[in-house]
Amino acid sequence: MNILTAEDRTLTELDHRRLGRLIHLDTHPMAAVLEEAELTPSREVPADVVTMHSRIRLADLDSGQALTLTLCYPADAEPARGFVSVLSPVGMSVLGLRVGDVARWRLPGGWEGAARVEAIEFQPEASGIYTL
Repeated sequence: MNILTAEDRTLTELDHRRLGRLIHLDTHPMAAVLEEAELTPSREVPADVVTMHSRIRLADLDSGQALTLTLCYPADAEPARGFVSVLSPVGMSVLGLRVGDVARWRLPGGWEGAARVEAIEFQPEASGIYTL
């Protein structure tokens, strides 16, 4: 099982720049991800990396239940429809991971979850969309 830390993630330069504008780097939990991630140009990001606007399929490690979600910016979040904010605990945990990696998160109430990235059903960059 591959469990990642912030430095084991890959972000596109564009995603990194946009996310940096959304948060206060000193105080937000996303700061560690942004500070430690490997950066790559959008045109060079591997197709198996979770980027912004990626639609991914996860498998819960405890139950095996499948979950499909699209990683989005906070203004576009609609969890009931599968659009999960990148600044949510789940969103922060999957950004920059690769297929096969394990995401771990803790919700505000203390509940901890973990899921394996089973597939990336859509990644903008793999489809030739570099500015989404």
